[in-house]
Amino acid sequence: MSRIVVIGATGHIGTYLVPRLVRGGHEVIAMSRGTREPYHPSPQWSAVARVTVDRDAEDAAGTFGTRVAALRPDAVIDLVCFTAASAQQLVGALRPARPLLVHCGTIWVHGPALRVPLTEDEPRTAYGEYGTGKAEIEALLHRETLAGGVPSVVLHPGHISGPGWPVITPAGNLDPAVWTALATGQPLALPDHGLGVLHHVHADDVAQAFERALARPAAIGASFHVVAAAAMTLRGLATGVAAWFGREPKLDFTGWPEFERRAGAEHAATTREHTFRGITASIARARETLGYAPRYSALEALHEALAWLAAHGQADVGGQDF
Repeated sequence: MSRIVVIGATGHIGTYLVPRLVRGGHEVIAMSRGTREPYHPSPQWSAVARVTVDRDAEDAAGTFGTRVAALRPDAVIDLVCFTAASAQQLVGALRPARPLLVHCGTIWVHGPALRVPLTEDEPRTAYGEYGTGKAEIEALLHRETLAGGVPSVVLHPGHISGPGWPVITPAGNLDPAVWTALATGQPLALPDHGLGVLHHVHADDVAQAFERALARPAAIGASFHVVAAAAMTLRGLATGVAAWFGREPKLDFTGWPEFERRAGAEHAATTREHTFRGITASIARARETLGYAPRYSALEALHEALAWLAAHGQADVGGQDF
């Protein structure tokens, strides 16, 4: 049995990961900012020690890393680190004991793709605060490992999907009207001929990768893409979703100005952010080194998500079963 500290334990990934770890025989300490329960109940949570901590406040006070180290973990899974300064504080506190540190990155460490499928060896071309922050953390952790300090593994998920929260739609944004249009046969506007690419992944598949990383010494010092086996275009996702309702989608391919007019500025900006990179991420390294085997295709992950949204009044599918 290993003692594993999971930081951000009740979020999208932790909801699935913590029960996996308990079933695997590990002692789990779940750290989270508040008292919110995981997205789905599981009997394994009764065996988990819960620690409430405000990471931002403790980072500012310089105490967060010490708090984690005092728990004497064999491994730390960090699901909610977003700045190099925060990562550095944690690494510094863990260095004396050198537990394994498994960090949650993002495929957004990559900017616009120059070749696909994109491998983990591509130069980091991230832009924007989120992607650049994650790329800086990744570089810091790999330097630390190479220097003989805290051993680390970095996993880069795609668009994390599953039941319990709004997910990226086939239009590349969070507009619930997209689901309604596809379910009821209304026209749906898509930019760039619907050829923008998204790479979803079910949260449980991400959890699988984190669990496997704990037991793969060969993974130490490396980064891995964690996504569904295949990326899909907007038009491919739209066609797949409409088929759940026995329909062909009514797609209007527009230029960006018209798409923004119809989708609204906020949703259009989100679509641009998600499709501009054109990322189709290879999982060959994760398959070979971690034994990663995603159970869900992108469409299967979206099906679970939409079923939950419809059942909880967060998506209108015209009262249809699917």
